Amino acid sequence: MKTPFNKYLYIGFLLLGIYQALFTKDYMQSAASLGIALAFDPFNKDQKWNDRPTWQKAVLIIHLALVAAMFGFGIGVSSK
Repeated sequence: MKTPFNKYLYIGFLLLGIYQALFTKDYMQSAASLGIALAFDPFNKDQKWNDRPTWQKAVLIIHLALVAAMFGFGIGVSSK
């Protein structure tokens, strides 16, 4: 079983974003790292969106919502 390099990059940026949010409290950098992680689709990139299983769509949509929430949280915290 061959694991594409995209999965490693996705997991790496995901962990970096979580680290930045929880430990360094840098929410804008966290949003950026989590957003970059989405560029490295961990699933079959040759598969069209409509052909993907529902759980894969849900993972990516929830991830995108987390990026948007983190971005909004970062703006809210920095405006104090």
